[in-house]
Amino acid sequence: MRSARKSLLRCSLMVLVLASVAMRARAHDPAEEMAEAASRLLQSLNEQQREQAVYTFTDDQRQNWHYLPDSFIKPDGTRYGLPLEQMTAAQQALAYGLVSSGLSHRGYLTAMTITSLEEVLHELENGNPIRRPELYYVTVFGTPGDAQTWGWRFEGHHLSVNVTIVDGKLFSVTPSFFGSNPAVVPQGPRAGLRTLADEELLARALVKSLSPEQQKTAVIEVDAPDDIITSESRNVDRGAFTPPRGVASSDLNDEQCKALLALIRAYAERFRPEIVVQIDQRTQLFDLGDVYFAWAGGLEPGDRHYYRVQTPVFLIEYDNTQNDANHVHAVWRDFDGDFGEDLLRRHYEQDHDK
Repeated sequence: MRSARKSLLRCSLMVLVLASVAMRARAHDPAEEMAEAASRLLQSLNEQQREQAVYTFTDDQRQNWHYLPDSFIKPDGTRYGLPLEQMTAAQQALAYGLVSSGLSHRGYLTAMTITSLEEVLHELENGNPIRRPELYYVTVFGTPGDAQTWGWRFEGHHLSVNVTIVDGKLFSVTPSFFGSNPAVVPQGPRAGLRTLADEELLARALVKSLSPEQQKTAVIEVDAPDDIITSESRNVDRGAFTPPRGVASSDLNDEQCKALLALIRAYAERFRPEIVVQIDQRTQLFDLGDVYFAWAGGLEPGDRHYYRVQTPVFLIEYDNTQNDANHVHAVWRDFDGDFGEDLLRRHYEQDHDK
């Protein structure tokens, strides 16, 4: 019975997603739009700018991702790519066009709000020079529109959007990092702004809805870790999350399952519906057959806290512990498919078999 109810929940979700896709039926394919947006940006750059912005698809920099400010990146405080501060206003507009070509409206709004928080930090930290909205970088890997493989990244403090396109039509969007500092703006004209509200509120509502027995299983540590476990790793260490900890989806009631699905959607729906549908078909993103929800830290607003959602395929991590629990790090990872590695393996195997 519970399996049937979960299938119904999944079907209802997919109807909503497919309806969104239908509304965009006249739009181009996301891969085509991304290629067009990237090409327009690159065509606007001079030779020196292109040298900074473009790498081969196989370059090691493709997996050299970070969510820290530039000066904190090891070993030399360098983030690679072309920063917005070295673009003209017209080029910046084209760069934002590339970002919007991969994200949903909600995802784009969230990403732009994250970049805008640099101004808030600049004021809160008495003019700290490392806090600048212009320090977000665009990098293109390979040739946009390549029928084989290419990709792009938009990245800076607390934001790393990594998109890989394989066979001209298959998408990978992990690692996908969205953070927020401050999580809630404490003062000034934007006081009260909460950038990643759903990611916090949905998870807290879920853990507080659990029975004492469920909560005993779900809360894996009294103290929350100081950051997400995966940090800026290029590959997720599956062993660090095996066996899975937390409460299993099979032990949740219908309302709790709905809450867990809503939490997963908060991360996935940052990207275009067409991309989400494809990833779901490949990874069973919204299938609650083998999902674990784990929490660490306090349960009340203002408490240091951490949670994760884990399946055999993907991992979501959220940590809010720094700056008196007003500083969020949140990431969506794929155990075997970050940077499209699973798709690339399949692609090369198929080519080899021909």
